Amino acid sequence: MFSFLPTNSHERIIILDFGSQYTQLIARRVREAGVYCEILPFNTPTDRIKSHQPRGLILSGGPSSVYDDQAPRSEKDLISIVGCPVLGICYGLQLMAHEMGGEVKPSSNRGYGYGRLRVVDGTTRLFGGLPAEIDVWLSHGDRVTKLPTGFHMTAETDEGVNAFENPEREIYGVQFHPEVAHTPLGAQILRNFLFEICKCRGDWSPAAAIDEQVARIRETVGENDRVICGISGGVDSSVAAALVHRAIGDRQTCLFINNGLLREGEFETALSLLKQSVHLNIVGVDASETFLKALAGVVDPEQKRKIIGATFIDVFDAEANKIGDVKFLVQGTLYPDVIESVSVRGPSVTLKSHHNVGGLPETMNLKLIEPLRELFKDEVRIIGRELGVPDEILNRHPFPGPGLAVRVLGDITEERLRILRAADRIFDEELRRADLYGAVWQALAVLLPVATVGVMGDERTYERVIAIRAVTSVDGMTADWARLPHDLLARVSSRIVSEVKGVNRVVYDISTKPPSTIEWE
Repeated sequence: MFSFLPTNSHERIIILDFGSQYTQLIARRVREAGVYCEILPFNTPTDRIKSHQPRGLILSGGPSSVYDDQAPRSEKDLISIVGCPVLGICYGLQLMAHEMGGEVKPSSNRGYGYGRLRVVDGTTRLFGGLPAEIDVWLSHGDRVTKLPTGFHMTAETDEGVNAFENPEREIYGVQFHPEVAHTPLGAQILRNFLFEICKCRGDWSPAAAIDEQVARIRETVGENDRVICGISGGVDSSVAAALVHRAIGDRQTCLFINNGLLREGEFETALSLLKQSVHLNIVGVDASETFLKALAGVVDPEQKRKIIGATFIDVFDAEANKIGDVKFLVQGTLYPDVIESVSVRGPSVTLKSHHNVGGLPETMNLKLIEPLRELFKDEVRIIGRELGVPDEILNRHPFPGPGLAVRVLGDITEERLRILRAADRIFDEELRRADLYGAVWQALAVLLPVATVGVMGDERTYERVIAIRAVTSVDGMTADWARLPHDLLARVSSRIVSEVKGVNRVVYDISTKPPSTIEWE
């Protein structure tokens, strides 16, 4: 598998994953600061970590308790041997305290949510330039009750120690999560670690790495092999295709598969736009009947994903046989896809199989190229603009690979798809009319598997419910529900009920991520 990784010419930070769902967010914040970072499993051998010549090491949070026998631990004496500054976050802080002679015990009250942090050491570089008190986000069930020898407390909350350090050994720890948006000054804390403590220069950006990746794609594919790219008209697959096209030109054939689960008019309009604007070698394949037949009667969302993934591969294999000499399949897999799909780097809890990675069979005949696998959505948009991908594509809201299959809750039928497509179109139209499409990260409609009583004219109805959802986010790892104007919601509801036959009720989803996900399935 080929993934997007810079050469060793860039300085880098290594993040060890101890199972936190926020691990990717740590990476995102480090990259925002212009420093490349790579996530490795918590048990990565010390020699391998040192081979990357890291400027710093970050130990992530995690769901375990350090005093449990099965708790994840790194190699013995890693921190002393690795030879660079270390920052432990939440579980990472507790692990350092536990292994260096301190004490960690269960908290009487689980720390979850906002906390007020008081900096008690005015000389610490980690909190340099920050106020004496700041808001932080807490998520822990244990706390440090005794510091290791040689360490001193630098910040506290009401429950006690919340940050400590040994500046002579360049070891730092915080109990809160500086990587999340709920810690408003967290980015500055991480920047202090990167630039004041690790002495990073900040020499990396997604756009500057394009030439490196083009060279690696050429090396991976060779001079004669052909490549197929599964493209959907969305941001991820379009940018992945443009990057591979920069490397090997028309030896890449992009297959835009109509799986029968696209939005209204999406297949025709997106196919035309990609041909005209990006100049890709692209072929449209209408396989909608094949997909819908395979999905008939299936209601379990995980089974839907697996069926769709397997069917996609069958179609790819069939089209590859027509083209000949195809050895590789390009996919627009991103970092959040991976962390929400399968624990490939550490013990992170699997949330769901994802649209890009959940349904691929082990016996697939094509080798995968995933040039965006280590990137976040906004980084992909930066690359896309450098590659000439038009804003009409780059500014689109994310759309899941299984498409409307995971927005029709329950059995998928042509009639239910018709209802959902119409509702989705109305929501999209009204957002654009209100000039709010670009103000939300993602907006969608969901057809619920329930019917409710209604009144239309002089008759009672018993028809379907549409849930609409709009969220704000930076990278999709966390999201808040969008506070859309009430008159906009009223127009959307009124239009859906009056224009979409079979719907008599519209509800608005006001859940955040976490604990909810953005999609319903």
